[in-house]
Amino acid sequence: MFRNPYVRTIVISRLLLQLGIWVRNFAILLYVTDLTNNDPQAVSWISVAEYAPIFIFAIIGGTFADRWRPKHTMVWCDLLSSLSAIVVLVALMFGPWYSVLLGTLVSAVFSQFSQPSAMKLFKQHVPGEGLKGVMAMFQTLVAVFMVVGPMIGTVIYQNYGIEVSLFLTSVMFLLSGLVLSRLPKDEGGNVATGIRGSFHQELAEGFRYVYANVALRALVMTFAVAGLAAGLIQPLMLFVVIDNLGQDKTFLQWLLMVNGAAMLVGGAIIMSTAKKLQPQVLLAAGLLISALGTIMMGWSTNILLTMIAQVINGFFYPWIHVGIQTMIMRNTDTTYIGRVGGAVTPVFMGMMVISMSSAGYLMNQLNLTTVVTVSGVLFLAGAFILLLMLPKGKGVSGSHVMRSSE
Repeated sequence: MFRNPYVRTIVISRLLLQLGIWVRNFAILLYVTDLTNNDPQAVSWISVAEYAPIFIFAIIGGTFADRWRPKHTMVWCDLLSSLSAIVVLVALMFGPWYSVLLGTLVSAVFSQFSQPSAMKLFKQHVPGEGLKGVMAMFQTLVAVFMVVGPMIGTVIYQNYGIEVSLFLTSVMFLLSGLVLSRLPKDEGGNVATGIRGSFHQELAEGFRYVYANVALRALVMTFAVAGLAAGLIQPLMLFVVIDNLGQDKTFLQWLLMVNGAAMLVGGAIIMSTAKKLQPQVLLAAGLLISALGTIMMGWSTNILLTMIAQVINGFFYPWIHVGIQTMIMRNTDTTYIGRVGGAVTPVFMGMMVISMSSAGYLMNQLNLTTVVTVSGVLFLAGAFILLLMLPKGKGVSGSHVMRSSE
């Protein structure tokens, strides 16, 4: 896979981006909790700032990704993200603490234009039988940074503060853009081939395309429920550490490192066995096991049991990621990659933002264990929805896809 210049270059770019993102995210988390005395509402708003733009801009970004040159789009998104980190750094020096959320928000917006462009390049330049392997490799990269990212982010923040953390984030984004500039020149001129009509027409075609595809319709319904589940647990991991385990907030890095190590192992196994399992099986199994791991984590007050739950969730997370990405890639024509991602992703992100914004309130009104248990039950419901809506054998071919000529 590394012989492919597109895979090799984008992997290096993502390595730099992951480093910058982890330094920024952990610095912001620790900075906000220091200033607000571990306020659950403030912590949940960090997650909202990270994911709300994905919900809002994924549709727009996916449609434009089908129109624009992918290399050009990705380079400019990284350069603008780098600039935004510097702007936030300046704003923080003269403004309120919540200025730090702006950097996360802006970077998330640009990612909605960059991410579908990368998927488009893979669809164009990676053979079909290699797609699951590439997706698994990228998930493994995420897992590596789940292990080392929290530690790096914590060390940099504790020793150098929020200002240096944001500056390093800007440098990493800038280097990523420079690496992507070495990609081969985009094919087909200024806009993607096969794209015609107005923006609104193309946007509507994307939704019709998803509706006409059995596998993608099942994925949308599963995404909606799984988004609610993920949004509840995302902001509350810090309070699993503080309330359930009675540890200092910096102990969160160890839970995330254990989770990341398990993701690394799970991703490696998926890379070696991906061809033997259908993507919908990977997704359903990942959701089912994650449901059990999440419920176990919510009820555990023992560090070892919580670590085991993190291992379970981490190991099966690549199954979910690879299953989702492979189902989308296999069931989508190249000219629709951006728009399909733009139509499917906001369903997950929209539900996730709704539950994230209410997670702190629900925890205050109920308790941590109850909220995390509800999250696990929702993961379980997502798996059953997928199994019920997706008949055996679907989701692996393009026979139910509406062609662009329609």
